[in-house]
Amino acid sequence: MFNKIKSIFRSRTPPKQTVKARFDAAQTTKDNNRHWAAADHLSADQEASPEVRRTLRNRSRYEVANNSYAKGLVQMLANDTIGTGPRLQMLSNDEDFNDQIETEFMRWADAVHLPSKLRTMRMARCQDGESFAVLATNPKVKHGVKLDLMLVEADRISGELKWLEDDTSVDGISFDHWGNPTDYRVLKYHPGDIRYAPGDEAIHVPAEYMIHIFRQDRPGLHRGVPELTAALPLFAQLRRYNLAVLSAAEAAADFAAILYTDAPPNGESDEVEPMDTIPLERNMMLTVPAGWKLGQLDPKQPTANHGEFVKIILSEIARCVVTTYGTLAGDFSGHNYASGRLDNQIYHKSILVDRSFWETEVLNRIFEVWFREYALTEHLVADTPKHLWFWDGFPHVDPGKEATAQEKRLANNTTTLAAECAKDGRDYMSVLHQRAKEIKLMKELGIPITGESTAEVLTEPETNDGSEPINEDI
Repeated sequence: MFNKIKSIFRSRTPPKQTVKARFDAAQTTKDNNRHWAAADHLSADQEASPEVRRTLRNRSRYEVANNSYAKGLVQMLANDTIGTGPRLQMLSNDEDFNDQIETEFMRWADAVHLPSKLRTMRMARCQDGESFAVLATNPKVKHGVKLDLMLVEADRISGELKWLEDDTSVDGISFDHWGNPTDYRVLKYHPGDIRYAPGDEAIHVPAEYMIHIFRQDRPGLHRGVPELTAALPLFAQLRRYNLAVLSAAEAAADFAAILYTDAPPNGESDEVEPMDTIPLERNMMLTVPAGWKLGQLDPKQPTANHGEFVKIILSEIARCVVTTYGTLAGDFSGHNYASGRLDNQIYHKSILVDRSFWETEVLNRIFEVWFREYALTEHLVADTPKHLWFWDGFPHVDPGKEATAQEKRLANNTTTLAAECAKDGRDYMSVLHQRAKEIKLMKELGIPITGESTAEVLTEPETNDGSEPINEDI
């Protein structure tokens, strides 16, 4: 009987054990409970609800207005991204047509102050999270095309109080079934304006004439949050720490010296009035009461790691805009040549990506509407022609090395003059035409040209019969 039972147990196969995989980051423990307490599962639009975005905008604007690092960061992005403004280059085969369109667009851009408005939009996108501009008619524009760019602050794009009940709009922006914006509800006055009153009528602008730019960090996000959002607590910490260090240093500096004694209470020392002050004069001999010593307060401020703390905080802040400490702080004293170039290359790459975004979302739309109106005045075909945009180039820290590298690239045909000029934000056609004029004038004035001998410049080639030059060394 025992052997039978034993054989039954032997025939049984051990039960399969299920291995459960675990993610440490998904575990909630007493150690990380408080850290992850604010994590939620809200949708992109609900996470960036109107109340949340309003709070973030107000705090971001306050920090930019009162923190020099935040102010410099926002202005740096605008100056480096937009610069002196993008320049148009037409790509048709008709050079006269190209010159005409490029010249007229430049005149119009100057008339409406386009570069300045684009810089303002870039600053608003950073500190407010989004920027709006209406393509409207302005009869005061000093150009045949009366198109103008009317900037609108994000607070004025607002939906009605029941926007949550409307599944076709998100806080003032209406969408069709495919997710394309169709209409923007613009308040007549800013909510913070003295003339604003709740319930005032709003202006509805068709999406065709509204430019809305923001960084879509999540799929399904339709309104932007400030790019400085993640850095706002860091800005506050930096300001608090600097003020604490300054306050400690000032408190220590208020005391030139102190009297102290090692004697026990009621010991052998003269009585001194507690917390009494004694005025001191320079170059004077001073006696102290018996049993008392004169000492100086050791402030220990600023702390030795104060500069390192500031650098660490600024380095973390810089990542919000994909840059580095040296670029944000304007301090490359701790860098060598190679590390300084590497810092700039990281930042410049992000600027190039951002410029591509501006070309697609802003400049091409502006040019399309502008050319449509210009074509009506000049009786041209209204189809938008092919074109490119040129931006300010990034200056090289060693122009000599860059010029040598450029010369080699052109010599071995790995680049073109158009590409090299585009890096500097210049049109190669304008460069060639201008250079041709200069060379012609230099020859007329007898000025030697690099690569040519003086005799070749000053002497006209002789001919046999007035048609063929003589192949003779001069």
